[in-house]
Amino acid sequence: MPASIPIPRLDGGYTRVYRPAGDHYHGTPTPELTPGTWYPDWVPNDHGFVCDTDGRWHVFGITHPLTGSSLERVHDGEVQSFHARAPRGSLAAALRADAWEDLPKVLLPRDRPGEIPEQHAPAIVRRDGTYWMIYGPSPLRLATSSDLHSWTPAGALFSEATGARDPGILLWNNLYHMVFCSLNQVRLRTSPDLRHWSTAETLLTLPPPIAPESPFLVLREGIFYLFVCGWDGVWDQRDLQGAYQHRTYVYAAADLHAFGSGPPLTELEAHAPEVIAGEDGQWYLSSAEWPERGISLAKLAWETTP
Repeated sequence: MPASIPIPRLDGGYTRVYRPAGDHYHGTPTPELTPGTWYPDWVPNDHGFVCDTDGRWHVFGITHPLTGSSLERVHDGEVQSFHARAPRGSLAAALRADAWEDLPKVLLPRDRPGEIPEQHAPAIVRRDGTYWMIYGPSPLRLATSSDLHSWTPAGALFSEATGARDPGILLWNNLYHMVFCSLNQVRLRTSPDLRHWSTAETLLTLPPPIAPESPFLVLREGIFYLFVCGWDGVWDQRDLQGAYQHRTYVYAAADLHAFGSGPPLTELEAHAPEVIAGEDGQWYLSSAEWPERGISLAKLAWETTP
């Protein structure tokens, strides 16, 4: 590890690019949700970005109608992914308030016969002319698409004895590196083809009662950065949706296998963060439900300390 490494920080405030529109709920019934009913407020959560062949950005992610204030009900109806599309042009040009178009939701339970109803935290990769989406919760599953609108389930990839959730994917050295959460650990598996995955190894263990959420792996200038959101079980009514905390820890290591369990490099305010680079090399950090309902983006700078 170099004596001084760049530390990521927010460069200015967030811009909410996607504000969910009202929609009918077509998931499974719950004590507070009725299939076929229109709900005006929808809540996004863990999400993933992908750029299509025309250079247009898309984001997919967990969503459900707004339910009551009890922690037991706060995740009801998370059985489909929202789909939003940026205006034409670069990511920098798409950084405009509420400018991303809300498109029909994908991978509803009726589209995935034989699967569990829940459909969480999609990570999307474009490979060989096909879009590959990996989603949870355990077992982590795969769906493919040729156009980002119509998706075909392709079966389960793997399970973990202690669960597997929130996949994030980095392509490095011709291998796909998937980070995901299991209990209070961030784990890693690799694959040459997105279908066959190695045995899991543990990259990071967070001290109880903190549980990791939404890990995202970045390689920049020879340094691996692991962004991971934390949930400590404390219900905070100051948040838009009390179970969604907006504390993101950032760990850094020159060796992918050396994150350990020490203190983070820094902390950022974001929930379920994704880190993406625009066409001009500018980096961005995303956040769900912070600082306002929807998906927001902020510029990300890398600050070198003396």
